[in-house]
Amino acid sequence: MTPDPKKIRILWTDDEIDLLKPHILFLEEKGYSIDTATNGSDAVDKIQNAHFDLVLLDENMPGLSGIETLNKIRVINSGIPVVMITKSEEENIMDTAIGSKISDYLIKPVNPKQILLSIKKNLDTKKLITRETTSAYQAEFRNLGNEINKAVNYHHWEEIYRKMVYWELELERSDDSGMYEVLRMQKSEAGQGFSKFIRNNYLTWFTDKNAVKPLLSPGVFREKIIPLLDRNQQVFVILIDNLRLDQWRILYPIISEYYTAVDDSLFCSILPTATQYARNAMFSGLMPQEISSLNPGLWLHDDEEGGKNLNEEELLRKQLARLGKKYRVYYEKIIHTKTGKKLVENFSNLLNYDLVVIVYNFIDLLSHANTELEMIRELAANDSAYRSLIISWFQHSQLLDIIRLLSDKGISVVVTTDHGSIRVSNPIKVVGDKKTSANLRYKMGKNLNYNPREVFEIRDPHLAHLPKADVSSGYIFALNTDFFAYPNNYNYYVNYYRNTFQHGGISMEEMIVPVVTLNPR
Repeated sequence: MTPDPKKIRILWTDDEIDLLKPHILFLEEKGYSIDTATNGSDAVDKIQNAHFDLVLLDENMPGLSGIETLNKIRVINSGIPVVMITKSEEENIMDTAIGSKISDYLIKPVNPKQILLSIKKNLDTKKLITRETTSAYQAEFRNLGNEINKAVNYHHWEEIYRKMVYWELELERSDDSGMYEVLRMQKSEAGQGFSKFIRNNYLTWFTDKNAVKPLLSPGVFREKIIPLLDRNQQVFVILIDNLRLDQWRILYPIISEYYTAVDDSLFCSILPTATQYARNAMFSGLMPQEISSLNPGLWLHDDEEGGKNLNEEELLRKQLARLGKKYRVYYEKIIHTKTGKKLVENFSNLLNYDLVVIVYNFIDLLSHANTELEMIRELAANDSAYRSLIISWFQHSQLLDIIRLLSDKGISVVVTTDHGSIRVSNPIKVVGDKKTSANLRYKMGKNLNYNPREVFEIRDPHLAHLPKADVSSGYIFALNTDFFAYPNNYNYYVNYYRNTFQHGGISMEEMIVPVVTLNPR
């Protein structure tokens, strides 16, 4: 009889298969198609000649044993789930079976419901998760919509963003593309609401003494790191440039094998959400205007030649001195594999310092490569694919090696970033002169021409504690998924940059970013 292609097809191999007829009938009544074999050789032949979704395999059979049969099955089809069933409870047999990557292990006698549960666990889990996740998000959808409409302060938006990231990662694991699209639409709505909130409130954080403002970039070391040092803890700060909250959430399960998050906080990156501004503000403990005025030799304007973040270590040391702290400090920036390997090799030397700061530039480099290299653009075609590339990097990085070493030494770690990034899609026309900054998410210059309804404009940069390159310089910031494009060669420019990951502007992804304190397990 030809098997029903719509049914899940199972091969049950047992030398006493006739005694299992009641179990087989039970599974067939549940909608499964069951094929049988009485020995390993027949099972291997069947798997060579037909498709099966799962194999139930007796461990103790004459001829080929269950383990030998399993090994032959793995050569033919390494991905097929195999559930081992045995009379033996000996630990060495279990270890061998598990080492051979079985999907489940059952001890005889088994009842039909045990078999059914194992099948569901191995074949229906994703469908069940999809159904439950979709149902849970549908129930939460209205609540999230109400929260978006009622959000009046930054902390409301922080909680909304946490929930959005949670549901994005949950629905991504399901097969319900329709519900995932609903979430994307709601996330876009939230992004628009957050952009409006920043336009209306950002300047008040600096001009109104009574305004309730979030933890901003200049306060991160003072609020989150120095208190740990003051308690005589040795602290490693790992700053992963351009790390978003969703990306941190997918890395943490790997890190959680070695560390527990004891303070899973967020802070707000200052504008522009670009390394030159946000990271220098973090290390200095100052806003960019104050860096420029107090340390003019350590600040370069956008239109000046030279690296814009080459003085982070000196800015950090000045911050500590200003606060009266005399900690032994080590700083290292990792921009390629050689530097990372050298850091791991010299790890023991790092233990001589109170505060070690390691800046990892991989994700930022990846975002630039996403713009410039067609292959990377294809590999990171959306947020989900982008996250997959980041996981792959992290699992094989020297950074994970360092985290393991730190855990072994019982050293506290703070993981943070300077800003996030967003995948841009909507071009906004802007005109500027030759000295206008090149960033796609913000522009700084003195002769900017734009539609003020489409941007957040700061005509007097000093109100936002931003430096002026010229007496008439101003700033504009792109909102949500917008990006700036010049009218000249407009279509080429738009097609080149659309759907790339950019930073510098206003979005939850760029501004609401993690600062997480980890204690070793």
